[in-house]
Amino acid sequence: MQKAVVIVPTFNERENIQKLIPLLLEVFKQIKNWEMSILVVDDTSPDKTYEVVEKITKENKAVKLLLNAKKEGLGGAYLKGMDYAFGELGASVIFQFDADLSHDHLKIPQFMQEIDEGADLVLGSRYVKGGGIPANWGLHRKFLSVVGNITIATVLTNFNIHDWTTGFRAVRKKVFDKVRPYVSDARFMGYTYQIGFLNSALRQGFKVKEVPFMFVDRTIGKSKLGVEYMKNTLLYIFKLRLDDLLKNRIFKFAFVGGVGTLVQLVSLAVLRLLLPDFQFIVFTSFLVATLMSIELAIISNFTLNNLWTFADRKLKTSQIPGKFIQFNFASMGSILIQLVINSLGENLIGLKDLFVLPIINFNVDTGLFFAITGILIGLFWNFFAYNKFIWKKK
Repeated sequence: MQKAVVIVPTFNERENIQKLIPLLLEVFKQIKNWEMSILVVDDTSPDKTYEVVEKITKENKAVKLLLNAKKEGLGGAYLKGMDYAFGELGASVIFQFDADLSHDHLKIPQFMQEIDEGADLVLGSRYVKGGGIPANWGLHRKFLSVVGNITIATVLTNFNIHDWTTGFRAVRKKVFDKVRPYVSDARFMGYTYQIGFLNSALRQGFKVKEVPFMFVDRTIGKSKLGVEYMKNTLLYIFKLRLDDLLKNRIFKFAFVGGVGTLVQLVSLAVLRLLLPDFQFIVFTSFLVATLMSIELAIISNFTLNNLWTFADRKLKTSQIPGKFIQFNFASMGSILIQLVINSLGENLIGLKDLFVLPIINFNVDTGLFFAITGILIGLFWNFFAYNKFIWKKK
């Protein structure tokens, strides 16, 4: 028979733990195909919660105690508890369960059913049909919970999960083994652990299910949720999203392209001021300025793409001259696109003010408008060509 362990982290929960353990032991009787047990992880509570638990362990072998010498926070307690449960106790599944009676112990059999049906990680969700939060919660608690979850889902662009911060969970061993390395540093010792663990599990493709439950506010003791919860959460999710963007090749390419665009537009504007108006066969001063500004942008793009966008495929010094020539040829598609758009625009519409805002003395002429249009269309061709020919994956 497989083993499932309900991990209950405690810090000054002496009165609550005495009520919770009998409730858990009673609901375990409904689960026939799993060997259920409780592991209390206590951070050496000043109120000596561990003494109460230690007494219970002597009376019931289904209750275990793991005592931490110092307070390590929620994440630290869960990680130690999971290491012990999956290792020493031989568990296949663990539960995360609050000691303050806020989680519905009667939902545990439903969690186990989801596990039996193939779920890797089961979440107790307050924000799906059938779930909810206390009506008497203060405005700040509702704001932290509701707006916090919406913010997390928005920043991480994942709206499939409705309750990112829930602490009521069932986790398979294979999920823990894969996620453990990603949530082991100091960032995840507090409440950020919940978000970090779930985000990592989702990114690794594990099957996540949500079970609705009504969250009940504690009646004994004080909530350990403070201002640092929102601060640390915001820091984590925005840093995570920034890291993702900075590692994303398309974002890097777009950023480098933006720098190249700026180089081209500035140089185009300067060259149009410096070059006198002329027309020689099919060449005009605007056309020459366009060609020169394009080449300056190409030099900028080649350098930055080699150093950053394709850093994992960085060219050797001996390759640079030949690859730069290839880069110019690969960019010909973009150049031709821009030349066609600029030439058609100049000949069919002409170079004139596109719009004027006299209040702030600002205007954009059609020459600039044609240049921007050509650049944007050319970017699509550039990414394909650079990825396929210049920095081709080995």
